[in-house]
Amino acid sequence: MRQPQNTKEHVLTEATKLFNTKGYKTTSISDITTATGYTKGAIYRHFENKDALEMEAFEKMMSTVFTVLSYRIKSETTAKDKLFTLLDMFQNYITNPYIKGGCPLLNVAIEMDDTNDPLKKRAQKALALLKSSIVTIIENGKKFNQVKSTVKENLFATIIIATLEGGIMMSKLQNSNTDISDIVVHLKNWIIKDILI
Repeated sequence: MRQPQNTKEHVLTEATKLFNTKGYKTTSISDITTATGYTKGAIYRHFENKDALEMEAFEKMMSTVFTVLSYRIKSETTAKDKLFTLLDMFQNYITNPYIKGGCPLLNVAIEMDDTNDPLKKRAQKALALLKSSIVTIIENGKKFNQVKSTVKENLFATIIIATLEGGIMMSKLQNSNTDISDIVVHLKNWIIKDILI
């Protein structure tokens, strides 16, 4: 018999796959029991309800994304290399996703409405963290004379995230890397021309 922590991790692993591919609203507890081989009772011993499982699954997915992103960004030394690493990570997400089903932040943002405030708030927090990471790169780039002092870091971060997430959506919808690849090339050229010193 599995240990309780192993059971919880197994449920989370299977639930993240289902939520990120099938959707939060359309994934039922029955789908999760089928995927895990556990009863509803076994699942609810570890999660208060489906909402709690959704939130933990989302947190697990975003933790995976941010761990990879943080490691790769910290391994670079210049603002240019850090930004290009971020862009490359988004570009590769279509063909080599860290989590099956695509970007979990984009998936939640598209699916959630006002009926699930706790999950929406978690997604807002994840978006704020991503934006803050980009802002920090720009601020540090200014400090070390790598980024133009006129760059508005919050606006820059908003444009980068919106453009990349839009590119992922378009490429995913068309089962093609063309749009995200074109967007990454465009953003790199923009960064070289208008952002970097």
